[in-house]
Amino acid sequence: MRSNDEATVRLNAWVSGQVQGVGFRWWTRARALELGLVGEARNLPDGRVAVAAQGERAACERLLVLLRGNDTPGRVDSVAKQWVAPTGVWTAFVER
Repeated sequence: MRSNDEATVRLNAWVSGQVQGVGFRWWTRARALELGLVGEARNLPDGRVAVAAQGERAACERLLVLLRGNDTPGRVDSVAKQWVAPTGVWTAFVER
């Protein structure tokens, strides 16, 4: 049986700031793959990037820290998050 730290979760995050047209989705995909996560990063019409990441909770929390950090491409002003039940939608992490 897995502990809560290892349980599979899904993180939905909405990243605001100057995050489109600066390589942010590519950077997010690279970090997610390093952490063993599946999901997607996609541009939204309002200028935000939506990130859905699924995997071990500790890895998703680490991605959230990275999204809020100072080493992202562009400029992150805020990150809203939501934890939801995992789905079987993804087998990799993709940019859309």
